[in-house]
Amino acid sequence: MRIVINLDVMLARRKMRLKELAAAIGLTEQALSMIKTNKVRGVRFDTLVKICNALDCQPGDILEFVRDEEN
Repeated sequence: MRIVINLDVMLARRKMRLKELAAAIGLTEQALSMIKTNKVRGVRFDTLVKICNALDCQPGDILEFVRDEEN
Protein backbone atom coordinates (compact mmCIF):
# COMPACT_ATOMS: atom_id res chain seq x y z
CA MET A 1 0.00 0.00 0.00
CA ARG A 2 1.21 3.46 -0.76
CA ILE A 3 0.14 7.05 -1.08
CA VAL A 4 0.55 8.67 -4.50
CA ILE A 5 0.85 12.43 -4.72
CA ASN A 6 -0.98 13.93 -7.69
CA LEU A 7 0.24 17.49 -7.26
CA ASP A 8 1.31 17.70 -10.90
CA VAL A 9 -2.22 16.80 -12.01
CA MET A 10 -3.77 19.55 -9.89
CA LEU A 11 -1.20 22.09 -11.08
CA ALA A 12 -2.07 21.23 -14.69
CA ARG A 13 -5.81 21.50 -14.00
CA ARG A 14 -5.34 24.92 -12.44
CA LYS A 15 -2.87 25.98 -15.16
CA MET A 16 -0.37 26.89 -12.48
CA ARG A 17 3.37 26.36 -12.42
CA LEU A 18 5.27 24.95 -9.49
CA LYS A 19 7.09 28.27 -9.16
CA GLU A 20 3.77 30.14 -8.79
CA LEU A 21 2.51 27.69 -6.17
CA ALA A 22 5.77 27.93 -4.24
CA ALA A 23 5.51 31.72 -4.14
CA ALA A 24 1.83 31.58 -3.15
CA ILE A 25 2.38 29.27 -0.17
CA GLY A 26 5.84 30.32 0.96
CA LEU A 27 7.78 27.14 0.17
CA THR A 28 10.78 26.70 -2.08
CA GLU A 29 10.37 25.18 -5.51
CA GLN A 30 12.78 22.46 -4.44
CA ALA A 31 10.63 21.51 -1.44
CA LEU A 32 7.49 21.39 -3.58
CA SER A 33 9.32 19.40 -6.25
CA MET A 34 10.26 16.81 -3.63
CA ILE A 35 6.60 16.56 -2.61
CA LYS A 36 5.43 16.41 -6.24
CA THR A 37 7.80 13.58 -7.11
CA ASN A 38 6.86 11.63 -3.97
CA LYS A 39 10.40 11.80 -2.56
CA VAL A 40 9.30 12.80 0.92
CA ARG A 41 8.27 10.60 3.80
CA GLY A 42 5.52 12.94 4.90
CA VAL A 43 3.77 16.24 4.36
CA ARG A 44 2.81 18.50 7.23
CA PHE A 45 -0.90 19.22 7.51
CA ASP A 46 -0.30 22.97 7.46
CA THR A 47 1.58 22.57 4.16
CA LEU A 48 -1.26 20.47 2.76
CA VAL A 49 -3.76 23.13 3.86
CA LYS A 50 -1.75 25.85 2.08
CA ILE A 51 -1.53 23.76 -1.10
CA CYS A 52 -5.26 23.00 -1.06
CA ASN A 53 -6.09 26.64 -0.40
CA ALA A 54 -3.89 27.87 -3.26
CA LEU A 55 -5.19 25.24 -5.71
CA ASP A 56 -8.80 25.43 -4.47
CA CYS A 57 -9.00 21.68 -3.99
CA GLN A 58 -9.45 18.97 -1.37
CA PRO A 59 -6.63 16.80 0.08
CA GLY A 60 -8.14 13.83 -1.76
CA ASP A 61 -7.50 15.62 -5.05
CA ILE A 62 -3.79 15.55 -4.26
CA LEU A 63 -3.34 12.36 -2.24
CA GLU A 64 -4.36 8.94 -3.54
CA PHE A 65 -4.23 5.62 -1.72
CA VAL A 66 -3.09 2.72 -3.91
CA ARG A 67 -3.26 -0.89 -2.77
CA ASP A 68 -0.47 -3.26 -3.70
CA GLU A 69 -1.54 -5.87 -6.18
CA GLU A 70 -1.39 -9.36 -4.76
CA ASN A 71 -0.13 -11.98 -7.18
